[in-house]
Amino acid sequence: MNSVLSFIAFNNTILNVFIVAMITALATGLGAVPFYFIKNISSKWLGYANGVAAGLMLAASFNLVQEGQQYSLWRTIAGLMIGLIFITISQKKLSERNDLHIGALKGANALKALLIVGVMTIHSFAEGIGVGVSFGGGDSFGLFISGAIAVHNIPEGLAISLVLIPKNISVTKAMFWSIISSIPQPLLAVPAFLFVEAFNPYLPVGLGLAAGAMIWMVFSEIIPEALKDSKKENVAIIVTIAIAAMVIFQTLLKA
Repeated sequence: MNSVLSFIAFNNTILNVFIVAMITALATGLGAVPFYFIKNISSKWLGYANGVAAGLMLAASFNLVQEGQQYSLWRTIAGLMIGLIFITISQKKLSERNDLHIGALKGANALKALLIVGVMTIHSFAEGIGVGVSFGGGDSFGLFISGAIAVHNIPEGLAISLVLIPKNISVTKAMFWSIISSIPQPLLAVPAFLFVEAFNPYLPVGLGLAAGAMIWMVFSEIIPEALKDSKKENVAIIVTIAIAAMVIFQTLLKA
């Protein structure tokens, strides 16, 4: 009887891990909500929007590196280099395709949209492992970490929306792509929970990989895009303010 009850309790825990991780993924879609109330974005504000996206992504990448260092400095650095190599090769291969499109987007716009969603998806792999590993330390700790990740996902969804919506992607589709970028979280949370010891060594690599890809994306695609539409001084100010706001936000989550 005890073994049956233990089996049921264990299965309930697995289900809870999946449900909680799915909620963290759905939270990413909330980042698109403000755009239901913002109808038109001028070219100047488009540059500012890209500046905000760049700042949010840079701050998130700094946080990933810092978190990875707590596990292993060199594995985090190795992951960062892998992320850099991966995103560079991916961009080169994708740019060679003339038939590339996402919805109504084609060519360079489709490439940028695909890269931003791809980079955030890479990021979500590490977060999914983080959710699963955290539940290995108990339900209360797992819920705390998952809650922090869910709230943290909202500005990441905002960053995705800031890049997609000005390129004529609808708000609903931007919300959809934001959630899709976080789907690896529920998919990896359960295996990471079941095999905590096996996944732990790869967590800093995953965190570094996501950081490397995000940093490349910011300086290769988003910042140049922002500078085409707005003055460099204004873009620099907005990027700095966005980084500061995200750092404060992340610090409050950990308090």
